[in-house]
Amino acid sequence: MSDLARQRRAARLAAVQALYQMELSGAAPAVVMRDFANGKLPAAEEGALDDSEGDIAHFKLIVELAVERQETIDRAIARRLQGWRLERLDSVARAILRAGVVELEARGDIPTAVVIDEYVEVAKAFFDGAEPGFVNATLDAVAKDVRAA
Repeated sequence: MSDLARQRRAARLAAVQALYQMELSGAAPAVVMRDFANGKLPAAEEGALDDSEGDIAHFKLIVELAVERQETIDRAIARRLQGWRLERLDSVARAILRAGVVELEARGDIPTAVVIDEYVEVAKAFFDGAEPGFVNATLDAVAKDVRAA
């Protein structure tokens, strides 16, 4: 895996953790992003998220757009949940899906399969059950909508 791929993987994981933290605590995005960058939140277990370990710009893009466009992103996800309500999903799964949709929408330079695979790997870091497959199927379905244009 290239350095850039490793940095983006770290950024994705940190972004999911940040989105989860914001949902649980109600903290402002700027506070959570600053805390992550300073190593004060869970990503610090492996060291602060910095340019040597994570792509800070990628991290900020995911978090900022997920917050800014949450309503639109949530509608895109909800359309593809097949009988499930977004509110019933685990908070971590919601954060993973939101981050994945941001990347699908905002980073057309990253192939769809790469985005989906990366978020499936993030899901595997948190879940042992069927959730990674659920993330895969949901992001694949949403990708057909957001990348169709």
